[in-house]
Amino acid sequence: MTVTSTRCSSTDLWTPVCRRDQLAPGWGEAALLGDTQVALFLVVEQVGCAGRVYAVSNLDPATGAAVISRGIVGSRSGCPTIASPLHKDVFDLSTGDCLTRTDLRLPVWAVREVDGLIELAPGKG
Repeated sequence: MTVTSTRCSSTDLWTPVCRRDQLAPGWGEAALLGDTQVALFLVVEQVGCAGRVYAVSNLDPATGAAVISRGIVGSRSGCPTIASPLHKDVFDLSTGDCLTRTDLRLPVWAVREVDGLIELAPGKG
């Protein structure tokens, strides 16, 4: 998929990535934005809830491998998490903080939904 960026204001750069209905709850999907790989996750915290979409770098910070989208979705203390499929390091999807190693962190992308279309912008929003 080729995506182009649109500038919504002087400080926001949003890129359309996919439709919400293209994401499966509890599974990761990888998207390529220019030369940057992003992992998207639709996390449903309770039955009947539409869920929330999270976006983080797809690159495992311990190895540089593009595998985070294939990690295991879970939660710790009510916070949604992703465990790297390589070394099982666990990251908070909201902040990118690693819960198993303080020296690691995943870059987090801002996510918004406009008429069912998921858009991303660099940095936490």
